[in-house]
Amino acid sequence: MRWSWPLRGAVGDVAFALLVFVLIVGATLTQSAEQSARAPVPVAGWLLLVAGCAALVWRRSHPVVAVAVTGMASAAYYPLAEPDGPMMLTFVVALYSAAAAGHLLIASVAGGGAMAATAYGELRSDVNHLADAALYLLAGWFVAVIAVGAVAHNRRAYLRETELREAAAERGREEEARRRATEERLRIARELHDVLGHNISLINVQAGAALHGKDPDRATEALAAIKDTSKETLRELRATLGVLRQVDEAAPVTPAPGLDRLAELTERGVGPRVRTEIEGEPRALPADADLAAFRIVQESLTNVTKHSDATTVTVRIRYEPGSVRIQVDDDGAHAAAAEPGNGIRGMTERAESLGGTLTAGPRPDGGFTVTATLPTP
Repeated sequence: MRWSWPLRGAVGDVAFALLVFVLIVGATLTQSAEQSARAPVPVAGWLLLVAGCAALVWRRSHPVVAVAVTGMASAAYYPLAEPDGPMMLTFVVALYSAAAAGHLLIASVAGGGAMAATAYGELRSDVNHLADAALYLLAGWFVAVIAVGAVAHNRRAYLRETELREAAAERGREEEARRRATEERLRIARELHDVLGHNISLINVQAGAALHGKDPDRATEALAAIKDTSKETLRELRATLGVLRQVDEAAPVTPAPGLDRLAELTERGVGPRVRTEIEGEPRALPADADLAAFRIVQESLTNVTKHSDATTVTVRIRYEPGSVRIQVDDDGAHAAAAEPGNGIRGMTERAESLGGTLTAGPRPDGGFTVTATLPTP
């Protein structure tokens, strides 16, 4: 279990400095009582002790200043005070604080300078204040507190770096979640637009044929087509809304449409005549490419029904090595050809999301064409 100072902030710094002051005063008074024959510690010595302990209040905010003040106070204290106390403790604490704050070079230079000054004073003095072992022990204390401070600094830096990495990873996860949610909303919006737009356009055309047609058999056929189309619309709408709910995370029970259901789009009884041409050897496509190809054909036929007076539409599916090419041509004039809407934008997004391309525009000889190439790795 790691112990830590319970107080924090300025109050904690003041309390720690007072604790060190009390310890040093207690040790000094005890030593003075044991050596009663000697003179008491002079007033200047007590003032230096107060100055050294007071400097510890700023040991975290200004560690270099604390090292300088405690070092100078200790250097002046020991030649002056007799008997002396453990005033060096303030300098040791300041050395640790400087090393822990990252000022390793300053702490090392200050510790080395203090050792050199202590050794020089011992050599010049007639009294051996420190035995050789005590001098080495003091050097060991300096080295130890600087090393422990450096370890504490590195540990704090590592923990800060770990926290920053975790925060960055969390932001990345949140951004990824938002990106996926946005992509899912766009995907569902495209699905709803393609399904509802296509089928409701067909229902509108078929209802007009049934309403204004003079042939009863033709009207009956149109009404039957309306029934089938509305049923298909409800089925696909329920499937799309089921993906939105996902209450129990169950897998979809209805497979996504693909080019194997192309006949459902091209064999409508009402609207322009649709001719299908297949080039190359048909093969199974990846699910996302298969769905995109189906929706591109579906939306192209919807645009023909809604915006043109075409009588014939040609749907060409060309299976190429590594890709599939979809081309939808009609022979009508498009009222909305000059300004593409959500349909063309949605088809383009579908193609580009798979790494493919899509172009749409009028043909030089009249009519409109939509061409898409989807990679099929």
